[in-house]
Amino acid sequence: MWLAIHGAPFDRDIELAVIDREGPHSLVFPCRRVIGGWIDAETAKRIDVRPTHWREWRDRSQVSGLIS
Repeated sequence: MWLAIHGAPFDRDIELAVIDREGPHSLVFPCRRVIGGWIDAETAKRIDVRPTHWREWRDRSQVSGLIS
């Protein structure tokens, strides 16, 4: 279940939903909320996104038939 972005936690990997010129979709990598924005949880590099919703990150390798 997707949750409002204003309640996104700072302390764990999450999945972000964004709307860009291609329309709404979820990012394919785990993200973390940090002061002032977001980082890719795997690389710790800052990412320039404006997410609309979030949900718990699910390890893609363990989920079969996953649909964004």
